[in-house]
Amino acid sequence: MGGRMHADEADIDEALVRRLLAAQFPRWAGLPLRRFPSAGTVNAVYRLGDDLAVRLPRIPQGVGDVAKEQRWLPVLAPVLPVPIPAVLGSGSPGEGFPWAWSVCRWLDGDNPDAGALSGGPLSGGAAAPAAGQAAESAVDLAADLAAFVGALREVDPAGAPDAYRGGPLARLDTATRAAIGELDGLIDTGAATAAWEEALSAPEWLGGPVWVHADLMPGNLLVRDGRLSGVIDWGTLGAGDPACDLIPAWNLLPPAARDVFRAELGADDAMWARGRGRALSMALIQLPYYKDTNPAMAANARHVIGEVLGGPAR
Repeated sequence: MGGRMHADEADIDEALVRRLLAAQFPRWAGLPLRRFPSAGTVNAVYRLGDDLAVRLPRIPQGVGDVAKEQRWLPVLAPVLPVPIPAVLGSGSPGEGFPWAWSVCRWLDGDNPDAGALSGGPLSGGAAAPAAGQAAESAVDLAADLAAFVGALREVDPAGAPDAYRGGPLARLDTATRAAIGELDGLIDTGAATAAWEEALSAPEWLGGPVWVHADLMPGNLLVRDGRLSGVIDWGTLGAGDPACDLIPAWNLLPPAARDVFRAELGADDAMWARGRGRALSMALIQLPYYKDTNPAMAANARHVIGEVLGGPAR
């Protein structure tokens, strides 16, 4: 993804990144540089040589994420079961770019495809594996995701910032209902409203806040040979309701693997309902916003809506 998705998006291109590197990190300035075709919506990503990545905020809302990642990723990395990005260089505003930015260690892996895990392609692309192989891979991935989420929850949250998506679902009510209205004709708005209201009726989280990634979408997960190999894009990290890290159950995992994920994490009915509501709200808000500018994000939003409502979104 290289086009603009937001009205307030910064102008970022290879020439700017090269100027920033030459001015602030000359030891890396001569390495090959190419834009990485990420479906991410907040940061522009450039591959730098074989082992590095440059991440620059696209929009003002992402500026604070840089400092959070630089502060907390070194704390979380040693206790998690899979690699997460390591910040190797903290860039400053300059060369016409107004915000802080980072040079990180590159993590190898591919983004998982929700449709392939279900035995069929989500939106075109290569043929999916055989049904049995896909199911086995999905269960393994579900177990890996549960181990990752469980390990993250065990980290002491003292001093952690509030997670971007860690609060009560009620805070999303206005935006979610507005998105349902925008999707009239594309989804079953009655079913979406009923599912959302069911989630709102679930008991709130009464335990203490726990560490959450808060954006475990397929684009932020890396897999190798069907197993989780890394988790990236930590701008939404913080402490909050653990239900917000249940979203892979609907944005990625097929039903059998979804059950494994839930069982491994011991999610009760209330937590599961809040997680389902969180996944639905995210998808409902993303679909009208990104349907013309980010095909990958829109496709996953349609997938989530279909999984939650039991029928495809057009």
